[in-house]
Amino acid sequence: MRPTDSMRTQTVTFALRHLRKTRALDGVRALVLRRILAAFLWLALGTPIASATDIIILKSSDIAAYNQAITGFKAALPHGVMLSEYDLQGDLEKGRKLARKIRASDPALVFAVGLKAAKAAQLEIVDIPVVYSMVLDPSKYGLNTPNMTGILLEVPVERQLAMIRSLLPNLKHLGTLYDPTKTTPLIDEARRLLKSSGAELIPLQIGNERDVPGGLQALLPSIDALWLVPDSTVLNDESLRFILNTALEERVPVIGFSREFARSGALLCLSVNYGDIGRQSGQLARKLLDGQLSLPMKPWHPERIETSLNLKSAKFLGIEIPRELEQKADELY
Repeated sequence: MRPTDSMRTQTVTFALRHLRKTRALDGVRALVLRRILAAFLWLALGTPIASATDIIILKSSDIAAYNQAITGFKAALPHGVMLSEYDLQGDLEKGRKLARKIRASDPALVFAVGLKAAKAAQLEIVDIPVVYSMVLDPSKYGLNTPNMTGILLEVPVERQLAMIRSLLPNLKHLGTLYDPTKTTPLIDEARRLLKSSGAELIPLQIGNERDVPGGLQALLPSIDALWLVPDSTVLNDESLRFILNTALEERVPVIGFSREFARSGALLCLSVNYGDIGRQSGQLARKLLDGQLSLPMKPWHPERIETSLNLKSAKFLGIEIPRELEQKADELY
C-alpha cells in the first residue's frame, strides 16, 4: 500500500521529534536509534537525508595540513560511523550557510577543521556538539560556547620551558619579541614560570613588523637564547630569515615552534603533528558520543609533541646537546 500524505506527515513528525531526543542517550544507543529514525524519514520522503550522518566534517579549505588532521580524525573513529565532509573553500559566508544546513540535518557531532570552519560552526550551530581542530588561539576568536571544545595547536608553555632548560641548563636570560595586543597572556605565563626556576624572561614589545630589526638588535646582547612565539606581528617569511640569521651571527641560539624553523637554523623547535592533532580530536569526539565525557569542557592540549634539533647550529654555537635529547628527537638537521 502506498503511503498517503497524512501517513507521510505523521511519520516525519514522529521521526524528527525523536531525533532531537536521541542526544540524551549514551553514544552507541543514540547512533543506532538515529539511524532507525533516519530510515523512517527515508521511507516517508522517498530520499535519504543528512540526518543519517553521525558526524559531519567541515573544513576551512582543501590544504594538506587540514587533510592530514582529517585523516587522523577518521582513523580514531569506530567502524561504522557515517561521515559527510564539506569544504568552505576559504569562504566564511559559505561556511555559515553550510553550518545552517548542517544544524538542520541534526548530526550527532560536527568536526570543524581550521578557523573559518570553527567560526562558522560557532556562529550557526548552538545545540550540536562541535569539536574543532587546527585553530591557533581559539579563545581569541570566541570559540568557547558551551557546545564547543577541541584540541589546541599550542605546545604548553611549561613543556617548552622545561625542554629549553634541559638543553640549556645554564640559561639565565631568555629573550622574546612580542606584540602586547596579541600574546601578552603567553608572555605573562612564561615570565611567572621562569622566575620560579631561577631564570628571567626578557620580553621586548613590538608594535608593528617594522620594529622587528631594531628590537632584535637591541635585545640580543642581553640574552642567552631567543624564544620565538606564535605572533603574526613579529613573524613572517621575511622577518623569520632576518631573525635566524642575525641571532646566529650574534651566537644566540633560537628556540622555535615549527620544524621549518629548525631546518632554517633554529637550535630547537617544539611542534605538533597535524595527523596526531586529528587523531586526538577523533578520540575526543568518540568519548563525547559514547557518553564518557560531556560538554561544556575546556579544550585539550596536544598529547604528543615533536622535537626538532639542528646539530649544525649546535656545533656552530658550541652547544653540546645531551645524548638522551638527541636520541629522542623526531627530526635532526
